[in-house]
Amino acid sequence: MNPPTPQSVAVEINRLYHESCRLTAESRDALHAALVSAWSAGRLLTEEKKRVRRLMGGGAWLLWLEQNFQGTPRTAQNYMRLAREIPDPSALRGLSLRQVYFQLGIATEPKARAARAGVLPLPAHIRLANRLLVALKSRPVARNTRGMEQAEAYRRDLRTLFEHLQRLFADPARANFSPVHVSNPDVHENLRRVER
Repeated sequence: MNPPTPQSVAVEINRLYHESCRLTAESRDALHAALVSAWSAGRLLTEEKKRVRRLMGGGAWLLWLEQNFQGTPRTAQNYMRLAREIPDPSALRGLSLRQVYFQLGIATEPKARAARAGVLPLPAHIRLANRLLVALKSRPVARNTRGMEQAEAYRRDLRTLFEHLQRLFADPARANFSPVHVSNPDVHENLRRVER
């Protein structure tokens, strides 16, 4: 087999150079077309939101999106913000939708799942404390004896848990997050239930 001549290598290099230039131009055009499409969809979504709210009330918008828009509500919100804040998308030629979102301060998802930060589960005692706080804050006014007893049991559990956590954080050498050290048997059972 004959080795390539310098002339044939130069021809191939120039062919690849022109192909690269053509594809770059097509890529820029595609990026701009995507941006214009998102902007146009944002304008239409904004008008439709006004119409839906006028006819059916504010709560109907999310239902309308769920039934009619194939993207997520977050995407619709981003498109509408894009249309609201950018008067003319032609001024943004050469920028991708992600770049424009960044300039507008719109949060975007990482491109790859691997880039997403993993969220570690909270320890059981923190989850229990949060559940107790939510229960105490959101409970309706107790109208019967059972409801009042349950509210008082929550208060006892929370007080015991608070005292336990206070001891742990006051003396770092004793920091042991095991439910065995909790004196109230109800809290001990709740910790076991949360861990399941």
